[in-house]
Amino acid sequence: MQLRKATMTDFETVMEMLRDGRSQLAERGVEQWQGDYPNEEHIKEDIQHGWTYLVQADDNQTVGVFAIVDAPDHSYDELDGKWLLDTDKYQVIHRVAIHSKHAGHGYASQLFENVISYVKTNRKDIKSLRIDTHEDNKVMQHLIDKNGFTRVGTLHGVYRSAEESYVYEMITQPRMDNN
Repeated sequence: MQLRKATMTDFETVMEMLRDGRSQLAERGVEQWQGDYPNEEHIKEDIQHGWTYLVQADDNQTVGVFAIVDAPDHSYDELDGKWLLDTDKYQVIHRVAIHSKHAGHGYASQLFENVISYVKTNRKDIKSLRIDTHEDNKVMQHLIDKNGFTRVGTLHGVYRSAEESYVYEMITQPRMDNN
């Protein structure tokens, strides 16, 4: 599996992956992504900033997408909880989707393993990774827990007014200072 930075020529592929992800969530009765998030403007902005990646199988077939967003992420401004590390040197994993045709083959786990390994090895400036997911998205919660993140709090109504999201963090570099 490889991770490849998306360009604007990949826009429709990214949107298709996210539409499929939205459908998978709906089939499981999870309200996440059932409104106007993520929308085309979010995705165009992600691609333009260089935050969107395609998940590609060994045969180069695109099987999923995700974004890794640089700090600051203002969706966390109203965190009901406490960060493991009070820092502005973090990145956030957002909008993870593995296409339903490729679900169950371990791609999501490999995605997390690759991102975590890359950040720990090549991004010494990044002190932590953060992620959140809908309170009913048990599949993503399991994946996040399995990959060593710690639940640090809750977001209330950040993506949709009545929605709660659980927030997680992983420290990626040894603590040598407080930033």
